[in-house]
Amino acid sequence: MEKDNKVNRTDTVMPDVVMECVMPYIEDSRYRDAVSLVCRRWYELDALTRKHITIALCYTTSPERLRRRFRHLESLKLKGKPRAAMFNLIPEDWGGHVTPWVREIKESFNCLKALHFKRMIVTDSDLQVLSRSRGRVLQVLKLDKCSGFSTDGLLYISRFCRQLRTLFLDESSIVENDGHWLHELALNNSVLETLNFYMTDLAKINFEDLELIARNCRNLVSLKISEFEILDLVGFFRAAASLEEFCGGHFNEQPDRYSVVSFPAKLCRVGLGYMGRNEMPILFPFASLLKKLDLLYAMLDTEDHCLLIQRCPNLEVLETRNVIGDRGLEVLARCCKRLKRLRIERGADEQEMEDEEGVVSQRGLIALAQGCLELEYLAVYVSDITNAALEYVGTFLKHLRDFRLVLLEREDRITDLPVDDGVRALLRGCEKLKRFGLYLRPGGLTDVGLGYIGLYSQNVRWMLLGYVGETDAGLLEFSRGCPSLQKLEMRGCFFSERALAAAVMQLTSLRYLWVQGYRASPTGRDLLAMARPFWNIELIPSRRVVVNDDLQDGENVVLEQPAHILAYYSLVGPRTDCPDTVTPLDPVSLITV
Repeated sequence: MEKDNKVNRTDTVMPDVVMECVMPYIEDSRYRDAVSLVCRRWYELDALTRKHITIALCYTTSPERLRRRFRHLESLKLKGKPRAAMFNLIPEDWGGHVTPWVREIKESFNCLKALHFKRMIVTDSDLQVLSRSRGRVLQVLKLDKCSGFSTDGLLYISRFCRQLRTLFLDESSIVENDGHWLHELALNNSVLETLNFYMTDLAKINFEDLELIARNCRNLVSLKISEFEILDLVGFFRAAASLEEFCGGHFNEQPDRYSVVSFPAKLCRVGLGYMGRNEMPILFPFASLLKKLDLLYAMLDTEDHCLLIQRCPNLEVLETRNVIGDRGLEVLARCCKRLKRLRIERGADEQEMEDEEGVVSQRGLIALAQGCLELEYLAVYVSDITNAALEYVGTFLKHLRDFRLVLLEREDRITDLPVDDGVRALLRGCEKLKRFGLYLRPGGLTDVGLGYIGLYSQNVRWMLLGYVGETDAGLLEFSRGCPSLQKLEMRGCFFSERALAAAVMQLTSLRYLWVQGYRASPTGRDLLAMARPFWNIELIPSRRVVVNDDLQDGENVVLEQPAHILAYYSLVGPRTDCPDTVTPLDPVSLITV
């Protein structure tokens, strides 16, 4: 009997012992979340061993809650403003301040080595606190599309964070006082591997500081900079022996002068700003080695794209504008069989669209689907689309995990709308899809097609829908599916408040909803149907914004922005820093209207 009891006691202890050994090797956050719900002990093990956390919206929890549960974090990614802020759809003062998080990081997170702030407001004092409290151990700092700070704040980082391996400032709005921060970085850091201030307005850069960084940091593998004359970087390229990626710069001199530029032997990821046909041959000597090519800011036409792409058989990532045209996509499909990611943005200059070749349509998509079978990511602006093209995507691109298509608003008559059958075939064929974006025009997708999206999006977690469906019935049919959907963004669909609320209640995995343009009820009562504990609802009224329109010769244009609904789960209740442009929806006050 005693022996049996001993065996039983061992049996009950062993799972915890095994789990203590296994838990550190479980890296996927979804599996971590599931394991932590099994029992109290496993919850505690998750808290003790979790190394990385991503908080998709900074108002869903608080710094104090994060500290109480995960004291041993080594990496934190924190997102602020909704994604719509990138397109100036969210008021500038909406929120997303990093200060309370920095304060908690200073006091509590002693193991933190990597920080990634995205679309957040970061001040110079925040950077000063970070540099002084975490400077000796911080290895990664990413200020991704952030604002509110200046080069004075970067100076603190450069002086005190001497173990930085990654400094990432991509697309951040930075007040430039001087270039001292880069000089200090060059003097104080010898372990830097990635430096990125791409798509910023930083111009007071000394090329000698870049050369010094290259000489001191022998493991520098990636440099992405703002506009900078390529000829001034000859010394940098000579010193950066380990460089694999370079983006930025521009060409201001006569083409024959660039013959002196010699790129590092390991360079395989390139994006050169304002590169034209005359400068393109600078890439030819090592084009066959290129794995990534960023042509978003190159001055190339369709023919240039064809000439360059056919020299890049090992290309895995391509980013460009729709000036690539259908002919460019056909060349891509024929020559680049290893392509995994393709992003085609809308050209800023509408004159590009006047060239018959400078458009992307079903012809290019069909060729791409048949030729680039390894594609995992496809985001494209098209001028025309057919059901057949979408069916080809579903038939051939079995590895696709992220698909986004925007149908441009042109006067041309689209040949094959609605695309209900094509969307159904795409979703049925691409079973690995996790992210799905479909932005059409009125009449592009009926209620039947919207129902197909719900039915066949079994694994999709993020979705953007624009101008889809016809009535509330289509939205309700859609919401009966999508069992994995966590984040839903919609524009221009004009469903009623009542239907939106009912859909939210049926989408059982939904954590976040953003809607711009909807049929508001007179009092807002209809939104009460989705009010429940821990579910924040914010209303942003319609407003007029003045934008500079490149398509109208740079003239200011007044646009009417429809009202927004933003709703999300939060453990801390309605936020207290809402600006005047945002109204937190209080169910109690609505009841008394």
